[in-house]
Amino acid sequence: MPDASFLPYLLIILLAIGFAFVNGTNDTANAIATVVGTRVLSPRKAIIMAAVANLAGVFTGTAVARTIGKGILGPESLTYETVIAGLIAAVIWSVVATRKGLPVSLTHCLVAGLAMAGVAMAGFGSVDWGILLKIIAAVGIA
Repeated sequence: MPDASFLPYLLIILLAIGFAFVNGTNDTANAIATVVGTRVLSPRKAIIMAAVANLAGVFTGTAVARTIGKGILGPESLTYETVIAGLIAAVIWSVVATRKGLPVSLTHCLVAGLAMAGVAMAGFGSVDWGILLKIIAAVGIA
């Protein structure tokens, strides 16, 4: 039987893979809709282009991940439970929104899921509202 502390890691890894899959599905659809709709590229070529671009995005840096990992919640509030709850919320919302055809940013889904999981676990003081408001402003401006 594996060590009990290994199970949260395993769950987080599985949820992160699920989130990455949903994120790729959503991003690919958003990225290729215009070029396929205008018949600039065939669906096959457009999906290949999106896959290459998503893979290239992995190598562009970790600034967004660092902000999510260290900036939104205080270190005392960033627990296994908040990460698990945030990932579950982001995956569920992403799947529902994508199936309904709603345009969503999965990064922002994850930010909101983590922030609200932190509020549920440790109260409103656990969130760095300055950083969260900058993220919300970016969504509104975009």
